[in-house]
Amino acid sequence: MRWAVGVIGLVLAGCGTPQEQCIAANTRDLGVVDRLIRETQGNLDRGYALERVTEYRPRWTRCEMPATVENPDPVPEMCWDDFPQTVSRPKAVDLAAEAATLKGLQAKRRSLSQAAQGVVAQCKALHPE
Repeated sequence: MRWAVGVIGLVLAGCGTPQEQCIAANTRDLGVVDRLIRETQGNLDRGYALERVTEYRPRWTRCEMPATVENPDPVPEMCWDDFPQTVSRPKAVDLAAEAATLKGLQAKRRSLSQAAQGVVAQCKALHPE
């Protein structure tokens, strides 16, 4: 399933006009900082962070049995197999440190936003629609 989502993401990344691709490629850091600001603000609002952890849980699934000389055409059987599942768990954070991180991220966002204005203007000049 994740493989299909990744392929769809790659296909969609190739979409868009040259101007949109130029803007997206040159403002990627701004998007990352925006995501980190939302995450940090959420931690402060909740009072704790959410940590994503992969757990392996057993699931009943079909097992292919290997062919042998005695049994050249084995019948598939059912067996337990571990499958990964990502879950969110609460995690304690230092709220003062989170507030300081948020201030730093907001300052970084302001500087990236100012720099992005020039880049967006260049992309529009290079790739008019």
